[in-house]
Amino acid sequence: MISNGTRSLWAIITVTVVIGFVASLPGCASVGPIAPVVVSDVKSVAGTWQGVVYEPGSAPDYVELTIREDGSYDLVSHQASGESRGRGGAGTSMRNPAGDLVMNIAATLSDNSTLSATHWRSS
Repeated sequence: MISNGTRSLWAIITVTVVIGFVASLPGCASVGPIAPVVVSDVKSVAGTWQGVVYEPGSAPDYVELTIREDGSYDLVSHQASGESRGRGGAGTSMRNPAGDLVMNIAATLSDNSTLSATHWRSS
């Protein structure tokens, strides 16, 4: 059985490798690096965002991020072993190569595990 600390470390490493790979792609019109975006009004990013964390040897964790208009947010990780919640943490808004806004969030969950995930706005 893999401990939460080990699972979290692998999640962080996986996300870091994926983001590093995408950022290292050649900067042409159709494929380019992920670029940070300054959010001048938090209301423009308020709402529900979805993400998935893939960890080696385990089922994917589905993560839901809810950003409120006051800038606070909640995170819910839906894991095979149950649900864990988090609040606060560090968040960064980015534009992917297709021009879509994504949110990168790092947070500590209620089970004391850490989570780092990229989220896309829900439809």
